[in-house]
Amino acid sequence: MKTIDMTELLSDAYDLADEINKSHEVQSYLSSQAELQEDVEAQKLISEFQKKKELYEETKRFGIFHPNYHEAKQEIEVVQAQLRNNAAIRQFLEAEERLDQLLYQISSTIAKSVSHQIHIPIPDSSAPRKQRKGMCQS
Repeated sequence: MKTIDMTELLSDAYDLADEINKSHEVQSYLSSQAELQEDVEAQKLISEFQKKKELYEETKRFGIFHPNYHEAKQEIEVVQAQLRNNAAIRQFLEAEERLDQLLYQISSTIAKSVSHQIHIPIPDSSAPRKQRKGMCQS
């Protein structure tokens, strides 16, 4: 059985990373991320969402018993709908999802070549972003 030098293995890993960075998915992700950063309306919506989220998290600690719970929940739902309707945000999230899928496919291919028993978490685009930590995040 041939053993591989760790230096060679790491070099191959860097080569793979370079190829990934040249991919359409990464380029699209970086481009949409830059556009998102420059979009004033999108940045206002993101800022507003973060404020509403903090308020909602505060009221959520007490649940429906908090006097502003339903109001905070409704406000965050309105801002979430506005976020989904913003073209720059939607484009970024779609690019992020495509990149997540590429990275999952690569990770899965590597893991399965080692052993079919290695578990690779499947990226779930329907999961709340908080639960998707560890996947590419901006």
